Amino acid sequence: MIDLDVLDVKILSLLQKDASLSTAEIAAAVGLSQSPCWRRIKRFRDEGLIRKEVCLLDPKVAGLGVTVFATVTLVQHSEEQVRQFEDIVDRRPEIMECYTITGNRDYLLRIVAKDIEAYDRMLTEQFLHLPIINSVNSRFALRNVKYSTELPI
Repeated sequence: MIDLDVLDVKILSLLQKDASLSTAEIAAAVGLSQSPCWRRIKRFRDEGLIRKEVCLLDPKVAGLGVTVFATVTLVQHSEEQVRQFEDIVDRRPEIMECYTITGNRDYLLRIVAKDIEAYDRMLTEQFLHLPIINSVNSRFALRNVKYSTELPI
């Protein structure tokens, strides 16, 4: 965990909204000169608070109109089966997020696909034939009410 002061929070809030802002623009917005602002941002990167800077694409404009939340239950929780499943997940670009979860399921996946047929193909070809998977339950998002990548710091 990293200690953040008021200026740090302002800088990070700006970066979370728009990572393409220049150091000069950020410095001016928070009332710092460029050098101290740059040092703070460098510290955030060096300490791992800023993992990477990316460009967020609109999935619908990119032709990925279906979002699926799938829960997966493994047959066993052996180290080998967990590693095998997580390796498969890591290789599938349409799986955007994967979480281990509590309760009667093992994993929660957020998956994007062109359409329901594309999701069905991915599910059939990549998961359902695997002997390590006990069950997959899918829920299709009807509408996105809120989406944010900004952490509430």
